[in-house]
Amino acid sequence: MELNPGTLRIKKRRRFRGLQRLHLRYWFAIVALAVVPLGLSASDASDVLDADCRPIVDRYVDATHAQEKALRNVQMEVDIDAKLVKLQKHGRLTALRSISKIGRITYKALGFSGDTTVKQEVIARYLAAESEGRENGTISITPDNYKFKYKNTVDWYGRQVAVLQVSPRRKAVGLFKGELWVDSATGMPVREAGQFVKSPSVFLKKIAFVRDYELAGGIAIPKHIESTVDTRLVGRAELDINFSHFAKTSEENTAPVTDGSQAQ
Repeated sequence: MELNPGTLRIKKRRRFRGLQRLHLRYWFAIVALAVVPLGLSASDASDVLDADCRPIVDRYVDATHAQEKALRNVQMEVDIDAKLVKLQKHGRLTALRSISKIGRITYKALGFSGDTTVKQEVIARYLAAESEGRENGTISITPDNYKFKYKNTVDWYGRQVAVLQVSPRRKAVGLFKGELWVDSATGMPVREAGQFVKSPSVFLKKIAFVRDYELAGGIAIPKHIESTVDTRLVGRAELDINFSHFAKTSEENTAPVTDGSQAQ
């Protein structure tokens, strides 16, 4: 049975859109790693830490233990701005992001504006990937996964911050090459930035991110994430996330929330 040209064109468009969705899913899963707090284990790092790095990393280990406990039963507002540059599509979601006492991340959508394709294929998939990544565990910045090298110390809004170069010990999905910035006084992270060393899909060419923290109340609070990906099918995709109104809450007064896949 022969298909007419119109039917063939429809089939080709559907196949192309299916490939777009598939490779974007890979991006959201890996970019979501950048929003999950990354900590160090207490494993022996003698083979990957030089003398300049060891005290910084040890301080960071202690700080991230406190960080993990502090980022429980909290909520914050999040603004997610997403773009598919080549397709000239844009969308923005404002939501309430909550973390339960066991670390489960959920969202309550507060408002959306823009293209529904970006909402469904970019923002909603990102939120779902973040929730899933947090609950299932992710590849963290540990001496088992990374090598560390002291680069320099810089002034960061009046604070002395040690800049460490991090490079993965193996080429695996979820690991990145870049920098970890650590506050010298508290050991808390103030920035994580780099490029993932292995693409999770042949459709993705380059994935990069910058994540900034704000130090408040003795802990590091997520402040801003910027991520970009160069794709083979839809060109450049951009994700810009801002966090605000961080507050402690309780199980009793936390508002009902939805996971990323249900964001409206």
